[in-house]
Amino acid sequence: MNPEEIIPKLVIYMVVLLLAISAHEAAHAWMSYKFGDDTARLLGRVTLNPVAHTDPIGTLLIPIVMFIFSSTGTNIPLIGWGKPTPVNPLRWRNKDLANVMVSLAGIMANILIASIAFIIMKVILMNGGRGIPESVADPIWMLLGNMLIMNVSLAVFNLLPFPPLDGSKVLETFLPASARPILEILEQHGYIIMMILIYVGFTSAIIRPVMGFVFYLLYLGV
Repeated sequence: MNPEEIIPKLVIYMVVLLLAISAHEAAHAWMSYKFGDDTARLLGRVTLNPVAHTDPIGTLLIPIVMFIFSSTGTNIPLIGWGKPTPVNPLRWRNKDLANVMVSLAGIMANILIASIAFIIMKVILMNGGRGIPESVADPIWMLLGNMLIMNVSLAVFNLLPFPPLDGSKVLETFLPASARPILEILEQHGYIIMMILIYVGFTSAIIRPVMGFVFYLLYLGV
């Protein structure tokens, strides 16, 4: 793929990634504030402005490099992450409920974006694409497709119960006290475990059937 083809696709990919990550982290910050912790709000994290949530390595460098390599036919996963949202659980009201809701807030934000993209794509398909200028039809469809795929993938991925993913925080709430030391050990090696799972294709094996079902629903009745 030549640069003229890669650059527009990269721009759309990065716009969608920045939105997905910003919404995810802002939702964590907003939900934590609603339960009494204003740590993230005071740091300006309750915003969709990507500047507040961008990690130079995880949000920019690695996604861009991996996207370029994947465009050349190299079979590597596209991953990225934002600046972690700081929370102070000691300030939460109803700590168990807060831990679950704050952890799930980012996932719910991604599901909301994916749902909006899904509905718009469904309407376009049911309408046969009428009313959309041909010159912008492909970029719009690519933008919506990326929004759907990326946000569904992020939601499913973050539900996995492995530290430091959000699913592990939810699991922590319901684990008996005797199991907490095991989770703490996993947290120490969380990123290594996560990268191994991505490398061996475990996460893809989880996400692929979900995406297949989403696209089945998208094209159902069209």
